[in-house]
Amino acid sequence: MSITLTEQADLGGEIRATIRLALPLVLTQLAGIGTNVLEIVLAGHLNPRVMGAVAVGTNVWGFAVMGMIGVMMALSPNIAQLHGAGRRGEAGPLFRQGLWLGGLVGLIAVALLMLLGPPLVAAIGIDDGLAAEAIAFIYWAAPGAPALALYVGCRGMTEGLSMPRPSLFFGILGLVILAPLGWLFLFPLGLGAAGMGMAMTLTMWAQFAAFIAFIRTSPRYRDLDWHNGKRGPDAAVMRSLFRLGGPMAVSLLMESGLFNATALVIGRFGDVAVSGHQIALSVASVTFMVPLGFAIATTVRVGNAVGRGDYGAVRRAAAIGLSLALLSQAMAAVLLLVVPAAIAGVYTTDPNVVAFATGLLFLAALFQLSDGAQVTAAAALRGLKDARMPMLMTTVAYWCVGMPVGALLTFTFGWGPPGMWVGLIGALSTAAGLLWWRFARLSWRMKAGLVTL
Repeated sequence: MSITLTEQADLGGEIRATIRLALPLVLTQLAGIGTNVLEIVLAGHLNPRVMGAVAVGTNVWGFAVMGMIGVMMALSPNIAQLHGAGRRGEAGPLFRQGLWLGGLVGLIAVALLMLLGPPLVAAIGIDDGLAAEAIAFIYWAAPGAPALALYVGCRGMTEGLSMPRPSLFFGILGLVILAPLGWLFLFPLGLGAAGMGMAMTLTMWAQFAAFIAFIRTSPRYRDLDWHNGKRGPDAAVMRSLFRLGGPMAVSLLMESGLFNATALVIGRFGDVAVSGHQIALSVASVTFMVPLGFAIATTVRVGNAVGRGDYGAVRRAAAIGLSLALLSQAMAAVLLLVVPAAIAGVYTTDPNVVAFATGLLFLAALFQLSDGAQVTAAAALRGLKDARMPMLMTTVAYWCVGMPVGALLTFTFGWGPPGMWVGLIGALSTAAGLLWWRFARLSWRMKAGLVTL
């Protein structure tokens, strides 16, 4: 079937628009993961004990706030659809309600961290001294949770309006603030893991304060009709946001829960296995930031097309997002296959750990395409404001396929830690297949007029 000149122009325009939107978002994601790397690097230069406490505390803290972040992700597709429909004036009042919701879920996250942080650390099984430092980190980092929720809301609103550069600027600002604060609290003041938690909290509040000040003073946001809508909380609007964000939160928790469970299982195989796993997972997390940036852009582009009522553009935006994500992941896979030992050697000089990590990096290369495909599919469905069925699909993929397959290969067939990584490959591949099937079916029904959003 031939492609008309109009279709070629539409396709080229979509590619250019997606790349322009995605590149700053990719850099923003890399800046975000850079803060996690910076925490570990600063703590590691102090002593291994503090590094271990910060690593454990960050994992517990990150898992606890993942649900909060998922809820706040509801803002981006809602704003994108308003923007696409030419109803930017409604974005301001909606964003205000998003901030009320962010404050609420942020306070809930603080309470959960304070109450559940200690038993979660205890369940990991580390020694009492290290556990005490990890808990101190969690207690001091917990007050930053509301700021993070509000900051994610600012990002969702701005990115939904197809303005990704502010997110990049304030993401880099976080690194600029955290580096000297972390150094001050860790070295001259000697506050240990608690000091890094303090630095994180102060950084997150500074990021949010700077972002919201920018939003309220920049002329680019003056047409958002800030004077309309309720000043206080509007329960109906907040419920509407939560109906979309709640299932997104569950999906994120299902995925992060599988990766956390994988780490706990591999922890039974000794220090070399744990270290090798952490290296491979760190590398995979960095490579994942590129398709994640394309995925966020896909949510916005799909949402814009829905707002315009252009359902051909909905499928086109998703196809372009998928293609760019797969291209980036193919390049990452080649890199992991060609020089895995060199990559592992950046993290450690221990030959046993390098050898173990090299084997896992080979498996990480195998799931690059699946990971890119599933995150883009989930993003495209978010652009359609479809979250409940994707939540069920990811739960099945991660916990009815990934974990059973991983456990079976690891223990019954004696594969050890690589078996859990094969389980991850199975989970991500299943999620990718199910989510893209859902998007293809739903978008076709929309185009045929059988479904309206």
